[in-house]
Amino acid sequence: MNKKELRKIFREKRMALEHSETERMNDLILVQFQTISLPWLNCVHSYIAAEKYAEPDTSLILRFLQFRYPDIKIAAPRIEADGFGMTHHLIEDFEEMELNKYGIEEPAAGEEIAPKDIDLILVPLLAFDEQGYRAGFGKGYYDRFLSECREDAIKIGISFFAPAKRIDDVDEHDVKLDYCCTPEKVYQW
Repeated sequence: MNKKELRKIFREKRMALEHSETERMNDLILVQFQTISLPWLNCVHSYIAAEKYAEPDTSLILRFLQFRYPDIKIAAPRIEADGFGMTHHLIEDFEEMELNKYGIEEPAAGEEIAPKDIDLILVPLLAFDEQGYRAGFGKGYYDRFLSECREDAIKIGISFFAPAKRIDDVDEHDVKLDYCCTPEKVYQW
């Protein structure tokens, strides 16, 4: 299937989930995430889950990482004014967030950090395949961002669902994940 088809299918699957089911699945994703053997991390970048899109919530994972790495820095994206890219800002207080034009929370302030300074990225997606490629929302923000990160930066997708067999229209701009956590297991490439 191509990305457009997968986006439609998996968006509908996510929107059909009950809130209690997503909470249970978020807990199970955290359990799976904790099985990944990670090196020492200084900075993690995470999308901020949008409830209106029924996205997997990364806040449990971020709290776990703060416990495991007490001095870790957490960054989140901010859509640039021109609408084509993202900047990345350290979050000191999750209360200092504002909604962007897509209705997604992003840092209202915070020190900007370069993609090369990020050790681990929690990557949003609608679907992923057995080869480690993802279908996001189709704007290309994360593909552009991931191409600016260090090669050794760890890219972890978070999904409520198992992978599709193959995304047929993967191209040279698509960046492969290193892992994807689902409620049932961790996929690694």
